[in-house]
Amino acid sequence: MGFINIDNPWVVIAGVLGNIISFLVTLAPLPTFYRICKKRSTESFQSTPYVVAMFSALTWLYYALLTSNILVLTINTITLLIESIYISIFLAFAPKKAKVSTMKLLLFLNLGVFGALVLLTLTLLKGTQRIDIAGMICATFAISVFAAPLSIIKLVIKTKSVEYMPISLSFFLTLSAIAWLSYGVLLKDLFISLPNVVGFMFGIAQMILYCIYMKRKNDDKFNDNSIEPLPITTKSTEMEVVINDQEMKSVCIDHMIKVDVVSETTTNDLTQKP
Repeated sequence: MGFINIDNPWVVIAGVLGNIISFLVTLAPLPTFYRICKKRSTESFQSTPYVVAMFSALTWLYYALLTSNILVLTINTITLLIESIYISIFLAFAPKKAKVSTMKLLLFLNLGVFGALVLLTLTLLKGTQRIDIAGMICATFAISVFAAPLSIIKLVIKTKSVEYMPISLSFFLTLSAIAWLSYGVLLKDLFISLPNVVGFMFGIAQMILYCIYMKRKNDDKFNDNSIEPLPITTKSTEMEVVINDQEMKSVCIDHMIKVDVVSETTTNDLTQKP
């Protein structure tokens, strides 16, 4: 299956757009790793997303080799290189415990699971069976990755706040899903199109939630700013105070002003302190 389709150039256009947008998404963590290099510490950042992204790139790279799909091969080769750089930087500045856990996950996914996938499909399967099994594994893993924003969606609904939703990243992921969905449909490749249907749906859901709760946040802010403080007026009130059950005196008290009344048994004077 080649990527050039003279009868339908839209396949190439969709694939090229998918490459460009996916490349931009891959560059999204650059500020994070700039911060890690500058502070020479990984702080509370985790390596799991980058190890998982590397595994995803490896599986799609294998599928692209089986199907001779140059566009899928190109973007996943680039992604594999970039994720390798990210992980190398993380390992350089991570504490010992984080380094060990990262290496364990790397060996498990990218050597164990991926190695088993390649070995079993090459030795036990042939032709289209090999492509189908590899495609199903790629699609299943991609769907699980696309479903990851469920936790963010749940958090947004629970807190009624979009503070923890990276809207720019969600937007570009949605665009990427649209491009690759179009590419898969035009190419009639179910393994490419199906996971991107899921990605598109979750992306649209995040966009809708962002619009709803961002509008609510702006409305609340507008209402807070539109409330003007009411003027406080003072009113003098005359009241009678009994001191030691001996004498009635008229005292003028202004509201909103603290008044202390002190009685001295010797003089029966009334002292008012502001």
